[in-house]
Amino acid sequence: MKRVTLPFIIFLFNQFVSAQSLRVAVAANAQFVMTALQKEFTRQSGIPLETVINSSGKLTTQIQQGAPFDLFLSADMDFPEKLYAGGLTTEKPRIYAYGTLVLWTMGTLDLTGGLNSLLASTVQKIAVANTGIAPYGRAAVEALQTAKLYDRVQPKLVFGESIAQVNQYVQAGVVEVGFTAKSVVLAPALTQKGHWADVPLTLYKPIAQGVVVLKSAKNGPAARRFMNFLFTPIARSIFRQYGYLLK
Repeated sequence: MKRVTLPFIIFLFNQFVSAQSLRVAVAANAQFVMTALQKEFTRQSGIPLETVINSSGKLTTQIQQGAPFDLFLSADMDFPEKLYAGGLTTEKPRIYAYGTLVLWTMGTLDLTGGLNSLLASTVQKIAVANTGIAPYGRAAVEALQTAKLYDRVQPKLVFGESIAQVNQYVQAGVVEVGFTAKSVVLAPALTQKGHWADVPLTLYKPIAQGVVVLKSAKNGPAARRFMNFLFTPIARSIFRQYGYLLK
């Protein structure tokens, strides 16, 4: 009978750990960049990823209630900091990128006037993500307030649960225009749909987005490997392609 050596057992164990999939909770703004990151990470590591997309607030609630996620990519730092303070993460969150806002429309609305374009009589509805659970929604309202336009457009605002729902409203023509993430309009599947304009960065605080490995992770080594991957040159290049800012 062939003897099985300890190094061989360790090798098999490592292969088993690497093959286990990771379940990643992903904020809606990062839905499309995550597809590209997922593809590259799995190509490099052989580790498959399963993603769950939702608003950062809803994902945080799910994690607090015991949802079996390995990692959480938030649209801000507040929600992962809250999880860290609650003892649900292995370490403090790290900023993986800074998100930016754009105005996006499927119609003929002229966006060259920036936020003032929202004052046009042809604009009846403006989509914004829920400010209570979606950081991009908070940033959109902050931009409107800084530009002293919030009170004037407030009756036009239509709130979606997340950036994903805002995108649905815009694409379906339910609203004339919406505030969404630049990473959305730069996604290959959407670059030819409608037109968009940047919201000036001077109007809102940088949207620092944090990642944490959760204590509930069933495959801790693989989870940490993916988090470290987010800070590699190739992952940073992918983030830039989708309009994220890096520091």
